[in-house]
Amino acid sequence: MEFVSDFVLRISNLSYSGKAIDMLNTDSLSHDTPPACRLQVGTCGYSYAEWLDAGFYAPDTKPGTMLSHYARHFSITELNFTWYQMPKAQSLERMCRHVPDRFCFAVKLNRALTHEIDPDQWRSHVTQYRDGIAPLAQSGQLAAVLIQFPPAFHRAAENRRYLAALLDALQGLPLAVEFRHASWAVDRVYAELTQRRVTLVAVDTPPLAYLFPPLDVITNPDFFYIRFHGRNTSGWRSGNMQKQFNYDYRDTELIEWIDARIEPMARRTHRGLIFFNNHVRAQAPRNAEQLIGHLAAKGLPVDRLDPQEGNIFPSVP
Repeated sequence: MEFVSDFVLRISNLSYSGKAIDMLNTDSLSHDTPPACRLQVGTCGYSYAEWLDAGFYAPDTKPGTMLSHYARHFSITELNFTWYQMPKAQSLERMCRHVPDRFCFAVKLNRALTHEIDPDQWRSHVTQYRDGIAPLAQSGQLAAVLIQFPPAFHRAAENRRYLAALLDALQGLPLAVEFRHASWAVDRVYAELTQRRVTLVAVDTPPLAYLFPPLDVITNPDFFYIRFHGRNTSGWRSGNMQKQFNYDYRDTELIEWIDARIEPMARRTHRGLIFFNNHVRAQAPRNAEQLIGHLAAKGLPVDRLDPQEGNIFPSVP
């Protein structure tokens, strides 16, 4: 048993070997037939002042209207302010009024439950968090809850016990776990997440030995989740967030991800959530638009921006 909890692991002799698990019956699918998986592409956060200068938002755009503008281009966003402060139901209800009904949110779990854990208080923080995101769950606009652990969160016994208890406390929500440390990249972890129907987040990061590697492992047939963090090796080593997430993906890198991981993952899930975290100079929305174009060109069913809007950045073909 990988995570020590009341949950009993009933899976054995599984070998994942870094490949996607065939949890759906895909034997009858031709690889020439596009998968029916619904793909949504967006960015990690949307309220950045520097996106005004970069041209994503008009120069006179107010912070309070950024979401409605963003929602004209993308069908989903990952809320990251909920990591810094607990979500409040009233605030999320107000956000829902600024987007179309089909617009969805992935919501990052608060840092009090991933980075600054208080052994005596974390359960009350779970209750507070669940209450805060309730409006999204009730409206059907909650795509996922992102549980992102820091690199210091190794696969030690104490951390495995905490993760098990946390997943139990969050049961019933669409959960996606992102590990930053490479020690979690083992078959036993994938097997337990599979049994719990919790999504393992796939990541694109620099090739640093301690970081969790880019995989196409599927642990939940309901949805997969990908985060593009950029490949700025020196930036990640610097510890400076502006440098860390300063990266502009090339078309060849995005196409490689589609061919090697996104399309195979889409054949084994019902839904795919893809986010760009390279927010510096509005590289994230630009790369998200590029990826949407490449996915559509390959015949993959991706939610697109309103054709009336045209390209976000005219310089991008």
